[in-house]
Amino acid sequence: MYFCLVETQRQKKIAGLIQKDIADILRLAAAGSGMGGVIFSVSKVNVTSDLSIAKVYVSIFPVKEAVPLLKGIKAGQVQIRHELARRTRHQLRRVPELLFFLDDSLEYIEQIEQSLKGGDNPIENPELLPRRKKS
Repeated sequence: MYFCLVETQRQKKIAGLIQKDIADILRLAAAGSGMGGVIFSVSKVNVTSDLSIAKVYVSIFPVKEAVPLLKGIKAGQVQIRHELARRTRHQLRRVPELLFFLDDSLEYIEQIEQSLKGGDNPIENPELLPRRKKS
């Protein structure tokens, strides 16, 4: 499995196509299963240079539902790939293998904002300094 540092135009085009279609597939699956209040977002797709593997990064809100739902997505990976193949049959000759990952970047950003707003200020609370030192 080789991920090139510089994506070609072809890789970007296929990644965008896969991202749009998988987001739609997940949205329809969530609506059909009655999962009200759960939001799926396909934040990024990386495709290998040989177009055989696609890493799909999914954001799921609320965050407490993310891990079980990601397991469900991975369990339904074959059906998702089949539906993707049906949708992209005129654009792609072969659908790449899909690898799903949880994208927690928004949660990480929110934790940083909470730290900046909250009581994690080392100037006001000097006991936090040893905890923040790099080892």
